[in-house]
Amino acid sequence: MSTPLEPTALDAQAAIAEEFAFFGDWTERYQYLIDLGRQLPPFPDDRKTEENRVHGCQSMVWLIPSGDASKMHFDAASDSAIVSGLIALVLRVYSDRSAQEIVDTPPDFIQQIGLAKHLSPTRSNGLAAMLARLKAYAAEALGH
Repeated sequence: MSTPLEPTALDAQAAIAEEFAFFGDWTERYQYLIDLGRQLPPFPDDRKTEENRVHGCQSMVWLIPSGDASKMHFDAASDSAIVSGLIALVLRVYSDRSAQEIVDTPPDFIQQIGLAKHLSPTRSNGLAAMLARLKAYAAEALGH
């Protein structure tokens, strides 16, 4: 388990919004997303199982929780470059945080950086599915 870049999920969302504000247009923002996705830690092929797959995504996405309610860690991967970048943002906000903080923090950064308007409906649905799955794991850890 690692220590998040920012002390809280809200701080991480604010930092992401600031970073995306630097880019003048969506071509640059997509490139940044792709670069973020390339920096994800390697995800072993043997973990790319149906059980770890997030359904509702057009591309393949796998998500594996670990840890407990006091600190949950998530590993995730996708076969799509842009979706991998989205995963990197989601993990920055939610991984290595308490289950309570994960459950309590809405993914406001999606609106803040304009992602909601610039993702295709299938990518938006996939992002929503991944967030729902991640929050469900956190709720489970809390015993809800």
